Amino acid sequence: MVTVLIRTFIIYFVVVAAVRLMGKRQVGQLQPTELVVTMILSEIASSSVDDTSKSLVNSITGVAMLVLLEMFFAFVSLKSGKFRRAVEGNAIYVIKEGKLDINALKKIRFSIDDLMESLRQKDVFDVSDVEYAVVETNGSLSIMLKADKIPLTLNTFGRKAEEKGVPVVVVADGRYIYSNFDVCKTSKSQINKILGQEKTDVADVMLMTLDKSGNKFIIPRKQ
Repeated sequence: MVTVLIRTFIIYFVVVAAVRLMGKRQVGQLQPTELVVTMILSEIASSSVDDTSKSLVNSITGVAMLVLLEMFFAFVSLKSGKFRRAVEGNAIYVIKEGKLDINALKKIRFSIDDLMESLRQKDVFDVSDVEYAVVETNGSLSIMLKADKIPLTLNTFGRKAEEKGVPVVVVADGRYIYSNFDVCKTSKSQINKILGQEKTDVADVMLMTLDKSGNKFIIPRKQ
């Protein structure tokens, strides 16, 4: 029992490290090579935990080899467009200038039902609203609506929208999150000044977000 727990502990951290080295992607965003590596990693991990007779060193070596192989493919893909297209394929236009390309759908074995489901996931329920639709190399669908179907924005009326930036967490559970200061162009002294205006202290703040325009949101520990 103790052996299984120790092996599980070791394999867990080895696989986490391997995934971190390969980059951050969601399952639906994985390229073919990344998906294959992920599947093999899961198989190695599960078999290493289930079968204690297998060498743990061999399992770790296998994981390391897979990570190195994936990093090599990623490096070559950056350097060679031909290699990247051979391994990952090309993005395919299934709708061009509002016209559905049946041959393109057949080429990638994408049914009409698949297309309509992907469109609905983009909040598009009428295929006639789409000017262009592209099936990306990871299988996701990117769309561009027809001009008369694009939602109105301030720019449509000749007005410039204010770029407020992304609200980021600058204080969490009474602690400064220094790594986010650059994102919202702030500093510890500026945050303390804001908190002073709110007549509170950082130790009394459960959550505080801030954007580069100075817009703040504060949740105190006691409400």
